[in-house]
Amino acid sequence: MIVTDLATPAPADPNARRAARLAAVQAVYQMELTGIGAEEVIEEFIDHRFTRSLDIPAGQPDEEFFGDVVRGVPRLQKEIDRAVAGSLAANWKLQRIDSILRAILRAAGYELIARQDVPARVVIDQYLDVAHAFFDGDEPGFVNAVLDRMARRKRAAEFGETPPDDELQF
Repeated sequence: MIVTDLATPAPADPNARRAARLAAVQAVYQMELTGIGAEEVIEEFIDHRFTRSLDIPAGQPDEEFFGDVVRGVPRLQKEIDRAVAGSLAANWKLQRIDSILRAILRAAGYELIARQDVPARVVIDQYLDVAHAFFDGDEPGFVNAVLDRMARRKRAAEFGETPPDDELQF
């Protein structure tokens, strides 16, 4: 007889998470452009876009994870934007960045700040894949560099580094 621990959740489906991240970036982008709130955008995606596989080429998204990221970005927007801005080169301003790149960095920033269950390197890798889904040029390299700097500040211990004095570690 096989006994399973019902309290231990099943491992997350990486393809469903990948699809959720791609959809979350689209939702965060839509929220910024339209001013529509997270709950309304989440409902639209789940009711209309997730039922048509053409809209989400990566497969069926993990709806719970998608909702958490989409709700989390506006909830932690100030902290996320400070973290992104602090990871940019000195002559770059957050508002100067392309709106899709901003959505990618904000969604990833949310995960780095609030989703300690997801390793920082996974966050960077997954959002680099999302950047490649939108851009063919230098943009994915830009995303990689910004997320690496942000992760090393927010999750220094995962990289074997000492956290900066001004950074709260979890």
